[in-house]
Amino acid sequence: MRKVSRLGYAALVLTLFAAHAWGETAASTVQITPGLPSVTVLHQGKPVVIARHPDADNMIEPDYALTSRPCPPFCIQPMTLASGVETLGELELISYLQKIGKDASVLVIDSRDGTWPQRSGIIPGAIVLPWQKLHPEHASAQDIAELLQFHFGAVRQDGLWHFPSAKTLVFYCNGPWCGQSPTNIKQLLTLGYPPHKLKWYRGGIQAWKALGLTTVPYKQ
Repeated sequence: MRKVSRLGYAALVLTLFAAHAWGETAASTVQITPGLPSVTVLHQGKPVVIARHPDADNMIEPDYALTSRPCPPFCIQPMTLASGVETLGELELISYLQKIGKDASVLVIDSRDGTWPQRSGIIPGAIVLPWQKLHPEHASAQDIAELLQFHFGAVRQDGLWHFPSAKTLVFYCNGPWCGQSPTNIKQLLTLGYPPHKLKWYRGGIQAWKALGLTTVPYKQ
């Protein structure tokens, strides 16, 4: 019995060691880039680690697994929205997220409306500002002006907007088929917002989740 117990114990140890080693291997192979397993950003003043899901069999959730949506309104967006507006990939977005809480001149904005932020979570470091808040058909001129002045750092003088101290705004929404963040960017351009201070993460939450990257719960 003692011999059997020792063999059983040895088998258990080997099993646990293998499972632990497999877990470490899985976690170490699913990195953001070679040599960059994760990054830490600030979300509402608290550190959050952005990493890819360590399970190589992890799959995207059903909301973002759909390949076809009616167009309009869910039409494929161009790679370039407007001259001077930079389109970002995940690594470029992460570099902006790392500035949140440290560089007051950068703001990352989730433009989605309805229950999307609650259902899917949001990208760490982002704030939720539904696209209607910046659209004249849905928000008053006064409300839009307050956002420009008190949140984005624009200055109104003699009836004109000035943007020398305005923040760099990074917008995203649901994915390459989502027109919410593009609508915001185009609206800001009509107000004179400098194109080089407007960035667009075209892939949005769909691409973010397809790569297994971290999201955080959204609470209103």
